[in-house]
Amino acid sequence: MNVFYEEEGAFKAGTILADNNTSLQVEAPHGKRSKVKAGAVLLRFEQPPPGAFLEEAQTLAEGIDVDFLWQCCGGGEFAHDDLAREYFGHAPNPVESAGVLFRLHSAPMYFYKKGRGRYKPAPEESLKAALAGLERKRQQALKKEQYVDQLAAGRLPPELEPVLASLLYKPDKNSIEWKALEEASAALRISPARLLERCGALPSSHDYHLNRFLYENFPRGAGFGPVPPIVAPAGLPDAGVEAFSIDDASTTEIDDAFSVTPLPGGHSLIGIHIAAPALGIESGTEIDRLARERLSTVYFPGDKITMLPGEAIRAFTLHEGCECPAVSLYVEITPEYDIVSTTSRIESVHIAANLRHDTLGPVFSAQAATEGTVDHRYSQELQLLWEFAAGLERKRRGDVAETEQRPEYSFSVEGDRVTIVSRPRGTPIDRVVSELMIYVNSEWGRQLAASGTAAIYRVQGNGKVRMSAHPSGHEGLGVEQYAWSSSPLRRYVDLLNQRQLIALIRGETPPCQANSEGLLSVLRDFEATYEIYGDFQRAMERYWCLRWLLQEQVDTVTAGVLRENLVRFDLLPLVLRVPSLPALETGARAELAISGIDLLELTFHCEFLKLAVAGTETTGPVGQVS
Repeated sequence: MNVFYEEEGAFKAGTILADNNTSLQVEAPHGKRSKVKAGAVLLRFEQPPPGAFLEEAQTLAEGIDVDFLWQCCGGGEFAHDDLAREYFGHAPNPVESAGVLFRLHSAPMYFYKKGRGRYKPAPEESLKAALAGLERKRQQALKKEQYVDQLAAGRLPPELEPVLASLLYKPDKNSIEWKALEEASAALRISPARLLERCGALPSSHDYHLNRFLYENFPRGAGFGPVPPIVAPAGLPDAGVEAFSIDDASTTEIDDAFSVTPLPGGHSLIGIHIAAPALGIESGTEIDRLARERLSTVYFPGDKITMLPGEAIRAFTLHEGCECPAVSLYVEITPEYDIVSTTSRIESVHIAANLRHDTLGPVFSAQAATEGTVDHRYSQELQLLWEFAAGLERKRRGDVAETEQRPEYSFSVEGDRVTIVSRPRGTPIDRVVSELMIYVNSEWGRQLAASGTAAIYRVQGNGKVRMSAHPSGHEGLGVEQYAWSSSPLRRYVDLLNQRQLIALIRGETPPCQANSEGLLSVLRDFEATYEIYGDFQRAMERYWCLRWLLQEQVDTVTAGVLRENLVRFDLLPLVLRVPSLPALETGARAELAISGIDLLELTFHCEFLKLAVAGTETTGPVGQVS
């Protein structure tokens, strides 16, 4: 005797070896023996043998029209053998009974299982919805296969064009567009971005990186649209000084300028003048909300995304020939450059000149400053500022030796061509600007802290730099407190601190109170956003370095060893690991072969060639990579 039974959701057949009433010992067609509960048995039969029985029943089931079967069963619950009797018009034999059961079990949309061998037909509306869903999935599967075929052939399906940005930067992994792209990419063993590039959907590798950043951080675009009129405050007292700024040639947000006024007794009055957008952009206004949302200007080679609209920048930048609102710190010094006193004022400052690095640098060199031979309209002022800055640096650093200054790189992008120029750090221009900015941020930070006025500070301890609402030391700079206040056109923290400072100078209640949510939220958001912007700038600088290597067809470079297999290129701001580098001392220089540059992944391969001869560079002339 044989049995047809259900076990763990599957139908099986076997030969009875022993019948113990409540259970059976059964041998399957392949010889395995098992114990089957009597309640699991659906029917018993003599012929055909179990293996043939299952095969015949499944073949019979495949020929049953499930829709007709559903129409035959009525609306109530039923047993499978009863339906088999009605379907065949006679008492079903074991194969026919099992065949109907197989068909019922294979169509869960049509028949709901209610027990062993018992089913209930799905309601008509539910069945229609299920069938519609099945058809929809079938159509989607067909469409996906069409997409895969087109992508594999190097053609972009038109349906993918409207969702390109999301496919590249934030894909919906349940969409058929993404599934098709992922499947085609896997088949071709390339990344989705590389496949889209092959299909002509990424004509610019530069735009791929830029648009990713914009998609993630500027979903409404980098523009501002119409903004309310912005008017600089009038009626400010005249500073009565002639100030000049020192900036890179591409700078439009000119935040700081300097003046030097002789005083009786050989003393001098140094003015550090900071643009004052806080005088015209009040907290909570539309312009302020725009700046609060962006938190900082974004810099990257060839372009920038400003924190403030152009109208606000033009109203408050320290532009040559204009009377500009400013918050000024005046420092009276002796002929020995000792500080006598400081005074903060809110005033209108005449900006006589915007000096630029490219024209000022050659005449305001280290040699000229040391020898006192600066040949410039502001030679005396520049000389005095340089001497004063040198004294400030000595006081900050104490006995700490000055670390080696790595060159600074500027990128000029015109179309698809990039020029990379290196400029040594620590020049007189650098020293004057950096030391006076450190001083003004430290001094105003001291005044804010001493008065108990809330502010946001830049602090460093144990090598970690962070923002804080509490004044604390900055070990790297060697100052007791450091409150960013010198770039209010470019950083929202500086704008907030400037509002607090203006209130302190005027004796008014400051807009932000200590530990207020407004201040703390700016602190948290700024720190995270500033890091994102910095990462993007570094990524785009890496991109243009790789573009330059391709542009100039450079295949070998020299680099200095930092540690182990980590090297820094001599004439490009690139640091990377070279696995093939032998054990070399720090500072040793190696010649490397470059290959496999990937502008989408921003990767490339370097192979050690040989030790480089001291004083040689293989990337181009010292000072300029063009």
